[in-house]
Amino acid sequence: MRDDIPTPALLLDLGRFEANVTRMATHLRDRGKAFRPHAKTHKCPEIARRLLAAGAVGACTARLSEAEVFADHGIPGLLVTTAVIGAPKIARAVELAARAPDTIFVVETEQNVRELSEAAARVPGVTLNLAVDLYFGRTGVAPGASACDLARFITKQPRVRFAGLQSYDGAAAHTAPFDARRTRTSGSMKQAVETRRLIERDGIECPLVTGGSTGTYRIDSEIEGVTEIQPGSFVFMDMEYAAIGGPDGTEYRDFAQALTVVTTVVSRRPGVAIVDGGYKAFATDRPFTPVPVDLPGVTYAWAGDEHGRLDLSKAERDVRVGDRIEFVPPHCDPTVNLYDVIHALRGDTVEGAWAVAARGKSQ
Repeated sequence: MRDDIPTPALLLDLGRFEANVTRMATHLRDRGKAFRPHAKTHKCPEIARRLLAAGAVGACTARLSEAEVFADHGIPGLLVTTAVIGAPKIARAVELAARAPDTIFVVETEQNVRELSEAAARVPGVTLNLAVDLYFGRTGVAPGASACDLARFITKQPRVRFAGLQSYDGAAAHTAPFDARRTRTSGSMKQAVETRRLIERDGIECPLVTGGSTGTYRIDSEIEGVTEIQPGSFVFMDMEYAAIGGPDGTEYRDFAQALTVVTTVVSRRPGVAIVDGGYKAFATDRPFTPVPVDLPGVTYAWAGDEHGRLDLSKAERDVRVGDRIEFVPPHCDPTVNLYDVIHALRGDTVEGAWAVAARGKSQ
């Protein structure tokens, strides 16, 4: 049961999670877009399996090590969204492709393509699928002629295959308000689509234009020429996504807050309660703190590695030692990475304890 779970712990409301998955999968299917959710959010093979059952074509991973874990658990259609650089990682990429041949790797330089090609040639039967990563503020090659040149270079190398384009504009996901987000992601994705046209005019097949996010899925899915969307946080949601704003100018409510961190009150004095969730229980990379669920008037403040402080001066109900209090995390992805298990609940019943098998896989 819910109250038997030792704290602090990650809780997943299965009803909300399933509704989130159904909403995203249905929206993209109705618009003819493939669905390759980003597993960097959940790092959990059981969640990846449930997304596949909902129609996903595979899973994105931020790192090669994450992809290795998901391949070990039988998840197909992997897309490693960060370039694999250096001989040791390239050797691992070839080994991964040998057992998961539909895996796609992104590239942005001819040198990396050459090194991947040479490594693949040393292993019989392996051909690597390579997508050109387009630059929109972080990694990749410039859209347009530069990307077209790299695609052409890939087609001339042995044991690699040009798979298409990755068009991920990370900053667009959290651009606010919604109209500004629409302008930014439309501009990025339209550059990607035009790059695809350039490549195809050069006689090269370009079947894949992948990108997008939870914050931009509505917009990206309407753009002709984009083939698939790779959202991640929609399965859980968090305070950061709630703050970006929806089309009506209010809080972003497309998906429900399904993930919480449960803590226990371990100390109490007038106006203050201390819970057993601090820096080690929540990601601390955002300027705001966790928000208590169903505890109006109460605010949280960091109180060290192991503890949080609740200001009860405006609380609408009493809080006592032993009470279990749930919080919406500020940022879901790095919060999940702090835990070994996600407790999946239907009401107060624990239906599963799902391993965060790719936890700590940042290589």
